[in-house]
Amino acid sequence: MKWLDRAPLSLIAIIAILLALAPFGAEPHLWQKLKMLFTGSLHRPIDILDLFLHGAPAIVLAVKLVRVARARPVSGVGR
Repeated sequence: MKWLDRAPLSLIAIIAILLALAPFGAEPHLWQKLKMLFTGSLHRPIDILDLFLHGAPAIVLAVKLVRVARARPVSGVGR
């Protein structure tokens, strides 16, 4: 996970936001695929791959945020 610790948070956030909102002219694919997942109509392999490709950066961003939060020392607690 050293590569994730070295990666800039701002770059990961930009990539996650851009891919989550793509395409910009129509309904975002991530939203569309999540709706398909919750309604049970996500069956085609291309749709599953699309969900993974548009959702993976958001998952990486969440993991990065958790790692950053855990790495910061808590100041003033217990004193």
